Amino acid sequence: MQLDFYKYQGTGNDFILLDNRHQTIQLSQTEIAMLCHRRFGIGADGLMLLNVSEGYDFEMKYYNADGAEGSMCGNGGRCLTQFAQDMGIQLTNYSFIASDGPHEAIIEKTGWVKLKMRDVHQIQSTDGAFILNTGSPHYVKAVNDLANFNVYQAGHAIRYNDVYKQNGINVNFVEWQTNGQLIVRTYERGVEDETYSCGTGVTAAAISMHNVELGLHHVSIITKGGALAVEYEKVSSNQFQNIWLCGPATFVFKGSIII
Repeated sequence: MQLDFYKYQGTGNDFILLDNRHQTIQLSQTEIAMLCHRRFGIGADGLMLLNVSEGYDFEMKYYNADGAEGSMCGNGGRCLTQFAQDMGIQLTNYSFIASDGPHEAIIEKTGWVKLKMRDVHQIQSTDGAFILNTGSPHYVKAVNDLANFNVYQAGHAIRYNDVYKQNGINVNFVEWQTNGQLIVRTYERGVEDETYSCGTGVTAAAISMHNVELGLHHVSIITKGGALAVEYEKVSSNQFQNIWLCGPATFVFKGSIII
């Protein structure tokens, strides 16, 4: 089978995108893992299908690099929105359905894509870290000298400890900058390595680490792959709404591969 694909990236978080609006693409977990493999396939942090869904502009179907169906991916949602426009769904404001429910997205004149994330209703604190779900489960911890921190070793140890081994968790390490920006590095489950960026991860980091007074907030974030921003409204100590993940979503290349 010949498969036509498109490669997109959002701050280095890269994805294989497939137009499945005719519902003709069927891939096994093994095939998806092969396509995402950086030595034997195209190479990506995940694979997404652009599907049709009644009542929405499209459906987002996301698979992790290991081929298993994944939970919500923030950078993936932004890239798929740009892909939808590039494939002819010409809108400015989008409404789509993903694994964690409905989402809105806006393509700005600057080229950035803003994605509305799910509301957050609970943040837990344990051993100096925060646990919360922003469409995917996240562990967030502040560290010093993040540039020289072993994210893979520390993240792998937390993701596979007795608490999180069965269901997995994404692990984020955060460092404050003097200018108020956050630097975030993430070990992602499903990829089982550090990625250049994680959209749901930086959202979790912004909310938990910038948990200040009630009202509207804008947090600038630096990842290995570039700059992102998170906007949100804090309505109570554990209630956050109007959460938007903002950043670039860039076409890289297209091609075809024989499965």
